[in-house]
Amino acid sequence: MKRLYVITAGTCLAVLLAFACIFWMLNPADKKQTVKIGFIYDNDESTPYTYNFSLAKDALEKMYGERAEIVTCSNVIDEEMEEPLRELAGSGCDIIFFNGYSELVKELAPEYPSTQFCQTSYMDMYGQTVPENYHTFKGEAYQGRYVSGIAAGMKIKQMIKEELITEDQAIVGFVAAFPTSEVISGYTAFILGVRSVVPNAVMKVSYTNTWSSYAHEKSAAHNLINEGCVIISQHTDTIGPAIACEEALVKRPVYFVGYNQSMSEVAPGASLVTSRICWEPYVLGAVDAVIKGKEIEKVVTGHIHGTDISAGFEKGWVEMLDLNLQVAAPGTQSAMDNAINMFKRGHVDICFKGNYIGVNPDDPSDTYDLKNGYTENENTSYPLFHYILSDIITIVE
Repeated sequence: MKRLYVITAGTCLAVLLAFACIFWMLNPADKKQTVKIGFIYDNDESTPYTYNFSLAKDALEKMYGERAEIVTCSNVIDEEMEEPLRELAGSGCDIIFFNGYSELVKELAPEYPSTQFCQTSYMDMYGQTVPENYHTFKGEAYQGRYVSGIAAGMKIKQMIKEELITEDQAIVGFVAAFPTSEVISGYTAFILGVRSVVPNAVMKVSYTNTWSSYAHEKSAAHNLINEGCVIISQHTDTIGPAIACEEALVKRPVYFVGYNQSMSEVAPGASLVTSRICWEPYVLGAVDAVIKGKEIEKVVTGHIHGTDISAGFEKGWVEMLDLNLQVAAPGTQSAMDNAINMFKRGHVDICFKGNYIGVNPDDPSDTYDLKNGYTENENTSYPLFHYILSDIITIVE
């Protein structure tokens, strides 16, 4: 009987030790109980781009509650980045997120090795040597642009069928900030999505030379409408183009395709659909990595290129918002879903491919033949396609 008691006690001790080991593995000593997180915005939440990015902060607050101390700095232009950057890092932020384009973030990161610096991708980082605590990330926006182009193409096809416009009036307009590869890649994917439905559609692009100017963007949209564009989209940061379409709709059929934020409230009659980059998967994953004391790139899933990550529909990094069923052509949702499922299955070659020749606007001798296709975001989260499609896209003043 005594021997049985000893064996039982030993068994209990072994079980307790096993539970202790399991608890330790699931809750390692270096796992942080609280986390301090900084956000630096180039604008404020009244603008679509920053509003969309701020949704990731909202998701953190919902997930972690009081365990997360979040500090936000808004309206920080690139030239004034250093002061808030040093203030957040110096105050003990474990991780800081930036939606701006300042080179300073990468330069200052080594001075604060205990802080992880995560910046939305603003240039090609492929092959570059960067600090271990500096990371870049971006959703593969071209996928959403292509799908929203399909929605636009379906609407144009309906307008032609109903004789609201003729086939040679299948013209879309695009209000663009700057002729960067990020912007060019986006509007090229958009027109290729349109042409997958309406093969003869063409595009006119107007640059505002600023990321955020309501007046310039609205004026550019009105000018494109006056030049015959029946659908307008944008890669700028205010609601100006959407308002322009809503105002013009009382005189002629013209519709708007959004980016970053649904425009159904400000342009209920003109708004067709919106695509957005979802920043939440990366931001939530990066904070989770910091809390667990792990490398971000070993926690966040996507296309990993060193400390740079991108992903598309397949990881929820891109999504479509608010297809306006009162405006959209019949069958639009199904057509969009088919393309989204293709992207999810890895068929990314459906976008940048066709009988097109692209010309580098900075060097006309540099051309690209899309017959064999082009794979965007293959080695970097920053979009690199920077060719203007000949006879398809016209840059207007």
